[in-house]
Parts: sequence; structure tokens; C-alpha cells
Amino acid sequence: MSDFPWLTVLIALPLVGAALLTVLPSGRDALVKQFSLGVSIVVGVLTLVMAAMFEPGGARFQFEEKYDWIPAFGVHWAVGVDGVALTLIVLSVILVPLVMLASWSEDDRSGGVDVPAKRSVKTYFALLLTLEAAMIGVFAATDVFLFYVFFEAMLIPVYFIIGYFGGAQRSYAAVKFLLYSLFGGLIMLVAVIWLYPLSARPEAEGGLGQGTFLFSELSQMNIDPTTAKWLFLGFFIAFAIKAPMVPVHTWLPTQPSRPRRARSSSSSASWTRSARTGCCGSAWSCSRAPPSGPRRSCSDSPCSASSTARSSRSGRST
Repeated sequence: MSDFPWLTVLIALPLVGAALLTVLPSGRDALVKQFSLGVSIVVGVLTLVMAAMFEPGGARFQFEEKYDWIPAFGVHWAVGVDGVALTLIVLSVILVPLVMLASWSEDDRSGGVDVPAKRSVKTYFALLLTLEAAMIGVFAATDVFLFYVFFEAMLIPVYFIIGYFGGAQRSYAAVKFLLYSLFGGLIMLVAVIWLYPLSARPEAEGGLGQGTFLFSELSQMNIDPTTAKWLFLGFFIAFAIKAPMVPVHTWLPTQPSRPRRARSSSSSASWTRSARTGCCGSAWSCSRAPPSGPRRSCSDSPCSASSTARSSRSGRST
């Protein structure tokens, strides 16, 4: 079972489940809920099985997979987990069925001012499954570009959950969330792309001799502290917006009343923000390393990849 692609399967299962929801008969809300819950439970069970196989005293990153995705730009489908990432994935897959159960008996026909009279149960649960896949991908990615893809992919289901299943101000909230997130994402994209030419520099200049986005290779670069600070800032702004952190927290409007399903939707949106906050906290921890000499151990999260250059070498820990 050591060669089994655990993480790829965990990412693919919710997506397959969301796709299968589209072919289920219309009007069979109970079947949609049962199927979605079943998929989330299967994902949870497989995650717990994988967690039981994790060896605390073994390699720092386990269940690793690496396949060429865009060879011309050094992009890989690369996934793996350390102890921190595994814990966050377990928490995520536990939360998904809880959110589904919380919205199980809600009245889909509770209309009102600015509230749709009938909300698609199929769409709602498909979005939750899609969001689960993106969350797992965010924590499992060991390629910076792949992490960015999953990080921004989370925006799609969250946008529709807020915009379609929110309260009276759902359109305002969704658009503001989208604009803020796209702004932060564009800044992060600049930092991500910047890593490629930095890694492509000759080894004599602190580069790797070839462009790459793999964490394991980026951690071996030597980058001057000024460049490292700009890289860190690019990642930090994106995480601060989506956390959200003051003063870029105003995309999260306060709504005094909302349907019960919207409350569970808010729960799912909150856990995505918690995921990003966790990554941001890891980056902050890594950035406290001295500007020269060996870096102290820190979790090699996607965020820490942007701040690896604060020192001449980077290390990893579980």
C-alpha cells in the first residue's frame, strides 16, 4: 500500500462525487444528501487510514507523489504531507460531513425578501465536495505553482456558496469577496512566478541551474534578504486578505439575519479562511529565522516557500 496514490485519490474522490451529483435525478434531494454524505465519509475514512500509516519517526514528507505537469516551466503534480499538513487534512475531512449534517434538515423553500424560494440542494452539496477537494490539495501540494492553483480554486465554490446561498446581502458579499481575493491572488501570482527565474539562476549565483517550483528544491536556494522580504510580502498580502486580517478584512460583511443553510455555508467559508490562516502563521514562524546561516526548522508549507530566502539554507520539519 506504500505505492498507493493516497493524496491524489483523496483529492479526486470529492471531485468525482461532485460530478456524479449532476447526473442524479432532479427532485431527489434526499438521495443527493445521502450520496454526498457517503462520499465525504469515504474520504474521511481513507484519510484516517492514511494517517494511521504515517510514521512520525520516518521521512519528513510521506505519501509523496511527483509527476511532470508542465515540464517547460518546471511545474509538477507534486503532493506529500508532513505531520502538520496531515493534521489539517484530517480536520478538514472531519468538518465536511459535519457541515453537511448541519444543513441536512433545512427548509429549501423558506423564501423571503431577497431570498430565493427554492435553492438547489444538488448545487450546494456539489460545491461543498469541490471545496473539500481544493482544501486537501492546498495542504498536500509540494509544488508552489500547484499550491497556487488549489489556493485560487477554493475561490470558485466559496464565491457561489456565498452568492447563491447567503442572506439578503449575498450578492454584495460575494462580489466584494471575489474582488478582494482576486487582488490578493494576483499579488501572490507575481511572487510565485518570481520564484522561477530565481531558481533558474546559475548555482554560483545562489540558484539551482534550472527553473522549478518544487519546495524540496526551492529550499536549497540562496536569495538576498531584500528579495526574500518582497517574496514574503507577496504571499503575506494574499493570506492576510483571505484570513481576513485587519485592515483588509472589510470583505466580510456582517449580516444580522440569514437562512439556516447560509449559516452552514458561512461555516464552510470560515474553515477555508482558517486553512489560509494556518499557512500564513507558518510563514510568519519561518520568517523569524536569522538572515544568514542555517535556518531553524519550520514547516515547509506553501507559505514558507516564499520566505525560504531569509537565510542561506532552508530546513524542514514535520
